[in-house]
Amino acid sequence: MAVLTSLFAMLWTAARTRDEGQTMAEYGLILAGIAVVVGVVVVTLGTAIAAKFTAIAGSFA
Repeated sequence: MAVLTSLFAMLWTAARTRDEGQTMAEYGLILAGIAVVVGVVVVTLGTAIAAKFTAIAGSFA
């Protein structure tokens, strides 16, 4: 019984001190920030980029 108690205590301590969850949350926030920046850039420059592609395609025709 003492072995099970010490094993449980060791697992409980290890589970409380793990910080992988925090790391994944930080990666999620970084990814969300990058997605917002990309979205803003696409909306802002979308028409200008489309006009450039149309001009390039027109030069091939």
